[in-house]
Amino acid sequence: MAALAGRKTAAAATAAARRCFAAEARVVPMIIDGKKVTSQATQFYDVHNPATGELIARTPQCTPAELERAVDSCAEAFKSWRLTPPSTRARVMHKLEGAIRDNTEAIAKVLTEEQGKTIADAKGDIFRGLEVVEMACGMPSMLQGETLANVATAVDVHSYRIPLGVCAGIAPFNFPAMIPLWMFPTACAAGNTMLMKPSERVPLTTVMLAEMANDCGLPPGVLNVVHGGHDTVNFACDNKHIRAVSFVGGNEAG
Repeated sequence: MAALAGRKTAAAATAAARRCFAAEARVVPMIIDGKKVTSQATQFYDVHNPATGELIARTPQCTPAELERAVDSCAEAFKSWRLTPPSTRARVMHKLEGAIRDNTEAIAKVLTEEQGKTIADAKGDIFRGLEVVEMACGMPSMLQGETLANVATAVDVHSYRIPLGVCAGIAPFNFPAMIPLWMFPTACAAGNTMLMKPSERVPLTTVMLAEMANDCGLPPGVLNVVHGGHDTVNFACDNKHIRAVSFVGGNEAG
């Protein structure tokens, strides 16, 4: 019975993902303030299933106004998220870890459809990212400061680990689950907010993971997802509100 329930859950998650990207809603949505938002872009990148050549989605080059809106959302969410107890943030990561485990099959199918890996390789991609989610669950311990007494006469030294603010993650095409999971779980668990920009070639897995994270308890605006190519990368690197950028890829990204 448990195995049957697991299959039903995976099938439901896969069906939900397919509904998101059905023919009548072909454009990949942004995630802003915890909601799917359709871009008003006029330029798109086609996403094809490498095995069949089928057009499965279209990634928008988000407009400057949409990118600004996403950053403003992250900045607003940071005001309260930074003050949220680390133990509360860690509980969200525990829920996300469980959700990823429960839906590994469904995530792997989406990843394979857009990127072309075998299902086995896709599951490995997810598992390597899941290890970082597990690490993020221990963030309360990692955020502990240090005290050194009497470094000089009547002088003690105290160190504190505090969140930076709005961060950006720019991920490549080759590991659609692992690399985004390297980025946003630790950043968010540490009290930062995150603007994720997946590769325009493989955006569906990141959108799915972000929706799962929001469903697990991330407040609106803590994790937003935008899309695009060079212009979006350059925006993230140049924006004055973004305090740190996590990037994996080559210099052709922007």
